[in-house]
Amino acid sequence: MFKTVDRLMEFIQHAGLSARQFDLSIGASNGYTLRMKKNNASIGSDVIETIIRTYPQLNLIWLITGEGEMLKPDPEILKTGELPLSEQKRLEKIIEAKIKERHEKELKELLNEVTAEIEKRNKKSGH
Repeated sequence: MFKTVDRLMEFIQHAGLSARQFDLSIGASNGYTLRMKKNNASIGSDVIETIIRTYPQLNLIWLITGEGEMLKPDPEILKTGELPLSEQKRLEKIIEAKIKERHEKELKELLNEVTAEIEKRNKKSGH
């Protein structure tokens, strides 16, 4: 059975941190996390509070119980289904315009590359 400390180690690895870096980030003593893991110890509520304040993306329920996802859903990801229909339509038009703009830019760049290649070949063949 996995304990909170096991899930914490999983999060540390997911975040790309060493245990030492993590300990420093939460203000714990050097080696704290590894000692907790080695001793299969429980993490104190004060430390958990600090972890959640330092890493707000970490799902507290997952950390403590293992239920749900490790990370909270990103609040920056817009959920268009929750917008009024008029706002959804407006957002779709903005996205379509941006896609069209990028597509036109890419086509112009491709045309320039092809034109430059043709000119280069014409110079080589003497035309």
